[in-house]
Amino acid sequence: MPSQNEPAEPLAKGIIPTAKQQFHDLFVWKQRVVITNEYGETRTEWVTPEPLQNPISLFMQLSLKGWLYFLVGLAAWTADAFDFHALSIQTYKLADHFDTTKTNISTAITLTLLLRSVGAAIFGLLGDRFGRKWPMIANMLVLGLLQIATIYCATFSQFLAVRSLFGLFMGGVYGNAIAMALENCPVAARGLMSGILQQGYALGYVLAACANLGVGGETETWKTVFWIAAGISIGVGLVRVLFPESKQFRQKADVDESVHTVSAKMFLEEARLMLTREWKMSVYCIILMTWFNYYSHTSQDSYTTFMLTQKQMPNDAASRASILMKTGACVGGTIIGYLSQWVGRRRAIVVSALMSGFLIPAWILPRSERALSATGFFMQFFVQGAWGIVPIHLNELSPPAFRSVFPGVTYQLGNMISSPSAQIVNAVAESHFVTRGGERVEAYGPTMAVATAIIALGIMVTAALGPERRGSRFELARRAGDRVEVGKDVEDVVMDAEKPATVQREKMDEIEKK
Repeated sequence: MPSQNEPAEPLAKGIIPTAKQQFHDLFVWKQRVVITNEYGETRTEWVTPEPLQNPISLFMQLSLKGWLYFLVGLAAWTADAFDFHALSIQTYKLADHFDTTKTNISTAITLTLLLRSVGAAIFGLLGDRFGRKWPMIANMLVLGLLQIATIYCATFSQFLAVRSLFGLFMGGVYGNAIAMALENCPVAARGLMSGILQQGYALGYVLAACANLGVGGETETWKTVFWIAAGISIGVGLVRVLFPESKQFRQKADVDESVHTVSAKMFLEEARLMLTREWKMSVYCIILMTWFNYYSHTSQDSYTTFMLTQKQMPNDAASRASILMKTGACVGGTIIGYLSQWVGRRRAIVVSALMSGFLIPAWILPRSERALSATGFFMQFFVQGAWGIVPIHLNELSPPAFRSVFPGVTYQLGNMISSPSAQIVNAVAESHFVTRGGERVEAYGPTMAVATAIIALGIMVTAALGPERRGSRFELARRAGDRVEVGKDVEDVVMDAEKPATVQREKMDEIEKK
């Protein structure tokens, strides 16, 4: 049957032509898609995005098992964030405990972020090769134990060593958690669920801030927050033990196992082919994630310190403002992630970054707790609104068979490159001063304002010129290293998974019949 859609120019080849085409498409409501027929012939068409569905109806599309996978993935990412922010929101206390500067304490944040990419590569490859379950369990249990080890550090050197090891295991959580959560969600619900999923990071911050508020401002109370973090991580790991793998990795597949062979050699060969074909996409995603990680760490990690020092607020007021700020993040990430299913991933990112740039003066200049809470809420509404699109955007841009290692490594490499962000903000702020009530105080506000404005602009440009694969049916892809013995080599199987959804299904049906 002939298509009823309007023909479009084929996808451009090369970096510059692709960037020009993608920038042009940003201002076209319809989506440019490639259609492949049963004979392997391709054509490019403009397809009108499907209208938004009622969120309740989207929730109802998830099965009970789908909800279980999603909620545990969300819990793992929330625990990961709680573990990280247990340190970042208590920089002031830790500096006093170890008798050092806040900048030196932020060295631990830098080391954590540096080693997360190593953990993402190790546990991401394990997750794509053997399944999401046991790598995630190992990560969560070890993270809890390392939180406990942090409490018993006697010296600052021991503290830095434990936090470095903590970063390695922390890096493995993201890729497996979002792959497991999203691959078990229906396509239409993925924008909404991505927005909710990413806000596990904001939720982890809120819970850590609540814990910090609850224990009070005394120096030694930081240990109580770390005990809570340890309990949450270990608890999530134990819950994950109780239910099975994602469907791609179950021992008893729905198809005849005799037609499949899986080996480490084929897995590594497939990984090599993926890197050969997708290196440009890898570089692009790393650049995008570098901007995004600077975006969050610059606007969040030192914000409590900013309120305590420059605004001279008490600990409980600063904690309350931080909680409301992150509540805005949770709301914004959910709403904008949901809207991205209709308006597109890149448009939603660009508009969110633009709005956050406009809000910077209102975010930094107020003095009262109420005003700072309100402007912080709306600032993080858009910062995390853009972030809410990241899980599904990375999954759609990923080679389908490597949706644990690819998002995890690109995300964590961006984290690694942006790892000095907290140190940079603290160092610049502590070396420059503004006047507050006739007293010179460290210039955290101006430092964060200038840095965030530059970063928001970088995100807008990078997203506007980059690719988008909204609606990719990655759940149809075979697992990495799974070869079907029908005379096709490994590369052919990988490419089948990357074709449009209708063709993926047809090709898989054909393979199963053979």
